[in-house]
Amino acid sequence: MPAVLFSLMLLGALCSLGESMSREEKSRLRNQVVEMFDHAYQNYMDHAYPADELMPLTCRGRVRGLEPSRGDVDDALGKFSLTLIDTLDTLVLLNKTTEFEAAVRRVLKDVRLDNDIVVSVFETNIRVLGGLLGGHSMAVMLKEGGQNMQWYQDELLHMAKDLGLRLLPAFNTSSGLPYPRVNLRHGVRGPGTRTGTETDTCTACAGTLILEFAALSRFTGDPVFEAHARRAMDFLWEKRQRNSNLVGTTINIHSGEWVRRDSGVGAGIDSYYEYLLKAYVLLGDDQFLQRFNIHYASIMKYISQPPLLLDVHIHKPLLPARTWMDSLLAFFPGLQVLKGDIRPAIETHEMLYQVTKKHNFLPEAFTTDFRVHWAQHPLRPEFAESTYFLYKATGDPYYLEAGRTILDNLNRFARVPCGFAAMKDVRTGSHEDRMDSFFLAEMFKYLFLLFADDEDLPFDIEDYIFTTEAHLLPLSLSTTPHSQSIPSNRTSEEEMDDSNFEWTCPNTRLLFPDPAYPRHLREPIRTAVDKSCPRAAPYREPGMGRPPLRAQDFMANNPEHLELLRRMGVTLIHLKDGRVQLVQHATQAVSAVAAEDGVRFMQEMMELSSQQQKEQLPPRAIQIVSDPFFGRVVLTAGPAQFGIDLSKSATGLRGFVTVAEPYSGCSEITNPEYVRGHIALLQRGQCMFAEKARHIQKAGAIGGIVIDDNEGSSSDTAPLFQMAGDGRSTDDVTLPLLFLFHKEGNILLETLKEYREVEVLLSDKARDRGADVEAAEGGCLTEATTPTNFEPISQSLISTLALDEIKPSQEAVSDVDQDTSPMEEASTEEGVGPAEKEASPAEEAMADSTQPKEETDSEKSKEGKTDSNQSVDELLADWREDLEAFQQMEKDEL
Repeated sequence: MPAVLFSLMLLGALCSLGESMSREEKSRLRNQVVEMFDHAYQNYMDHAYPADELMPLTCRGRVRGLEPSRGDVDDALGKFSLTLIDTLDTLVLLNKTTEFEAAVRRVLKDVRLDNDIVVSVFETNIRVLGGLLGGHSMAVMLKEGGQNMQWYQDELLHMAKDLGLRLLPAFNTSSGLPYPRVNLRHGVRGPGTRTGTETDTCTACAGTLILEFAALSRFTGDPVFEAHARRAMDFLWEKRQRNSNLVGTTINIHSGEWVRRDSGVGAGIDSYYEYLLKAYVLLGDDQFLQRFNIHYASIMKYISQPPLLLDVHIHKPLLPARTWMDSLLAFFPGLQVLKGDIRPAIETHEMLYQVTKKHNFLPEAFTTDFRVHWAQHPLRPEFAESTYFLYKATGDPYYLEAGRTILDNLNRFARVPCGFAAMKDVRTGSHEDRMDSFFLAEMFKYLFLLFADDEDLPFDIEDYIFTTEAHLLPLSLSTTPHSQSIPSNRTSEEEMDDSNFEWTCPNTRLLFPDPAYPRHLREPIRTAVDKSCPRAAPYREPGMGRPPLRAQDFMANNPEHLELLRRMGVTLIHLKDGRVQLVQHATQAVSAVAAEDGVRFMQEMMELSSQQQKEQLPPRAIQIVSDPFFGRVVLTAGPAQFGIDLSKSATGLRGFVTVAEPYSGCSEITNPEYVRGHIALLQRGQCMFAEKARHIQKAGAIGGIVIDDNEGSSSDTAPLFQMAGDGRSTDDVTLPLLFLFHKEGNILLETLKEYREVEVLLSDKARDRGADVEAAEGGCLTEATTPTNFEPISQSLISTLALDEIKPSQEAVSDVDQDTSPMEEASTEEGVGPAEKEASPAEEAMADSTQPKEETDSEKSKEGKTDSNQSVDELLADWREDLEAFQQMEKDEL
């Protein structure tokens, strides 16, 4: 079957479902896409080029080695003007041929590919090699048109071949699977390469090469690139689990053993499946279609639980591997459209759309009950991609409205003066200083095509196929002669069963005899998501009897409780980071009965800690709304378990900030004339949170912000936590109190120092930038739960606890492994995290008797006001990405 025919399923509207969008409105939205692209692209060119990426909060380029390392995510950066190369074919699609010609000249003049730098083979292939090939395709098309690029002599293709040759050393393995990283100058395993010791790679990393490498071979006539990519695909196919016909997430590149045996359609595997189907479309090789269909049948049998797509174990495919989904699976409905399986595509897309409407963006990961699991959103385009493909297949204007939602949310929540900033937390609206190249390469392509008519496009989009980075490769490559220099492990003829082929392209008139059919599929899914805002299950008794001291009654500042712990063989060890470790030795108990009570107490404490993690409040937002910020700076803040609940306030609390004296807030406020009617800034330490709140409330403050005194702490790298009370009723506290880590607090302090009058908005999440605060939308903000496992160890029980000022709000961390979410692990005690914490009552009592006070309130106040001479811009420059979460994400090749 000719490859071109297979793509015809993507031809436009065959039926009209619902009210259509007027041509004028589509034109307005299309023009809005172009304006947004211009805003992002021009800011990159003005403030970042020739750097790889733009840092939109600080209006400067991200140059690898000059900025703090972000771990694996930086492997995409190779000092080769990544964003410009990734954007080349987008310029042509958006009818910016003049800008495209200038961009090509810049690439040829400025970009070097022989840098002594280690890069990701996967990212460099899809972004840089794909970008050069897409740019070459566009240049050839324009040159043939006779008006533009008449000077072009395949220079981008020559660069692409140069880069392809620099990637080839990564394939020097016995399996044919490439190393995950390569040095652009030195290759792999040579002197100075700083790579070649890796043993594992993700399935998508090894299986997402065939489109770019085959295109390079067919453009240049050199078969070596396509041969290596085919060999890698063949090896992955041979290593599939033969009973389930699924592949794992991570594989050993030497032995072929699966390292991670969980299987899904999201991070780590996604584009392997995509490239099997698209390799058939582009290259016309039946084998790729057969393999895809075998995999697809297993995906629909085991992984698809409409509308959910849940990972399973490849050897036990009926056993779920996780209870959450990652945002990268949002591409899959679009792939199902290409496959022709429209019904599950509609169902999964609708689930994703409802999650998007609930959180404004797709969180990086979300649970099966649609709560946030990982709160970041780096402006990923996969949902827009599937929206476009579903509109192409159905013509349903519902998907135009979904596209409008994407546009509106990008402008309302992600747009900043220097581009578009990734969301650090979709719940609060806080930003990361990050605008990835794929945002320009993919997002604006799909959104423009969604609202464009045929006459708006400079070429026939049906003559091209999209790579996973949305680069455009011509389908005419399927007729280009090619050969293989490396034998392919082709499937035996016995396996070539006609049942594995589905040759008929879908007819949407038959799929949708009733125009309301798609709507009927969507309704129950919308209802399911809307109703899913579950509350944590009530605390259950451990079921092993009642010890003399219950964990829920324990107070660290109660001498009687400490004595009861001693009698049960439980001792407290104060750690250097401020936490308290509880250790239980049965042999140190006063009796066997007391030892049993100690074991039960420790188990109860762990149960209680796990339950409290389920009851954690989501983070809050502090938004600087005064001139010149107008709401564009949003700081992530920790909530308090007492005072006004900002999630129940439609408008939040708006007011000017002032520094309280004493800065600690641990005694009566001495500057009430300045605090009255303002939001008071306080420093952490020396007393309980509730005590600080009472003092500023008495002075007439309308709210309070506690700033961490541990230099360098930041919500970027530390888990958010909640502030607890002081062991007695806090009903008398009637103002909101929020907590900022040191870096975020310094931004606020330096802003106050520079501008004198600074107005902020305290709320559950950021409001529209540059606009008046709107009424908060309904719904519930939720966060991930983090189960804590605990088992007895020998004859003793050890638990590291972050004890709060009262009783049971402990975060327990045992010496056994925990399945934790890196972003959402929070504490109910003041100061849990990598920095030193405020002492609990028990700690304070011990400290008072053994250690002198080192700082006075006045010294603390002085330090709080002058501990940084950095400008606001410099402080914003230090506002780093969430390293811990994204290091974990990048291990899955997210």
